[in-house]
Amino acid sequence: MSIPYYDCIAHHAMRQPGSLAAVDLSTERRHSYRALDERIARLAGSLRSQWDIAAGDRVAVLAPNSTDTFEVQLACGRIGAIFVPLNWRLAGPELHAILGDCAPALLIHDAEFADRARDLARGCGITRMVALGPEFERMALDGPALDQPMAATLDDVSTILYTSGTTGRPKGAIITHGMNFWNTVHSISLAGVGRSSVFLGLLPLFHTGGLNVFAYPVFQAGGTVMIMRSFDPGEALRLIGDPSVGVTHLFGVPANFQFMAQHPGFRETDMSRLVFAGVGGAPTPDAILRTWQDQGAVLQQGYGMTETSPLVLVLDRQDAVRKAGSAGKPVLHGQTRVVGDDGADVAPRAVGELWVKGPHVTQGYWNQPEVTEAAFSDGWLHTGDAALVDDEGFYFIVDRWKDMYISGGENVYPAEVENVLYQHEQIAEAAVIGVTDARWGQVGRAIVVVKPGCELSEDAVIGHCAANLARYKLPQSVVFTEALPRNATGKVHKPTLRRSFGES
Repeated sequence: MSIPYYDCIAHHAMRQPGSLAAVDLSTERRHSYRALDERIARLAGSLRSQWDIAAGDRVAVLAPNSTDTFEVQLACGRIGAIFVPLNWRLAGPELHAILGDCAPALLIHDAEFADRARDLARGCGITRMVALGPEFERMALDGPALDQPMAATLDDVSTILYTSGTTGRPKGAIITHGMNFWNTVHSISLAGVGRSSVFLGLLPLFHTGGLNVFAYPVFQAGGTVMIMRSFDPGEALRLIGDPSVGVTHLFGVPANFQFMAQHPGFRETDMSRLVFAGVGGAPTPDAILRTWQDQGAVLQQGYGMTETSPLVLVLDRQDAVRKAGSAGKPVLHGQTRVVGDDGADVAPRAVGELWVKGPHVTQGYWNQPEVTEAAFSDGWLHTGDAALVDDEGFYFIVDRWKDMYISGGENVYPAEVENVLYQHEQIAEAAVIGVTDARWGQVGRAIVVVKPGCELSEDAVIGHCAANLARYKLPQSVVFTEALPRNATGKVHKPTLRRSFGES
């Protein structure tokens, strides 16, 4: 029996219509739950009647953070359409691949990205586009209010979130209404999300962290979501310290907290109102944890994935200092295992791959059944991350099971970068590894073999990558060598590369 999906904005518009729902910090727009509900209803009606968007159609958004993005997501939910937020940091070829995969019926874009949107639309055969600003506002303010929302269930698809694939092809993780619901349950129980919560969103809304830790759960609980168009350390500190704003919840990647700690205003910021300050997306250096603790804010580490909506592990506040470095313990409605190469559970304190199972886990990847099949064993999702469990049941993420590295909170897959490197006509062989970086945690290093008789500079290699990849994926250094180390089967041996070229 399918469980119905209930619209949280409509619910709170009925129960607490005057309560503040959303604040767009860039434009200073403030929407009560009643006002937000009315905007979403008219936007949904416009999508259905003016643009002929039907259940199952994809609606893509190419825009920096704003409350408009939430309105699109929630309006899609009312008509059964599927929301696809696009990573605007990606290069043109990467976005072409994503749009070609999800085939959106409508592309909504910020005015800042108008030229890019037109190019993408032409290249991908998209015939319907809407610009944020006056055109969007007419839909949200004057459009025909949707009279009868679609009767969706928790099993229906809400969103497709694209992540980089290990083969170089982007993967669209299918996010259902149910995944969002269970993530809300976990957020309420572990992070204290409630009606009095005021969440400050720092992360981009094309990420699961931006959408679901903790924006969507706060909407579900009836609290207030405040969104920054782009992360500004000084402004974030000002908002956290302002008692009239009353920020209670915060989540970011280690780089966010590092940049705030380095800001001149950090030591003068009152952190006493923070109920939950979460950090994830990458291992957090002990120095950052200590710096925030000294300022009166305990950073609680966690672990999650796009495919798990995302919470999997969370470290409780009372354990955050004592167990610094741990990602915590499993959420209530999730199961976890640490397994070896044979798929059997490893012994306590032994390292293995973390597997996850539960109602918060994705159904699979859009249009990629073979990738979906490879990612699961008897319903258990292979996370690709190496972990161990200590004697008290605390989980530690000790390394990436595969070759992925994390730069500034963004996942980077070497195969994707290597694919671009091999497109350069003067490169014979290429491999990419992650190396330690004080600012970003890790950055890429390309190890390149040049074809005989050719000459190639480091700047030329990086410039070639810059034309085809997002900035955070670019190698920050290039090492030239005569040959790449390979194992007996002919595969490039990454451990040898790391030993030989991995020093930062």
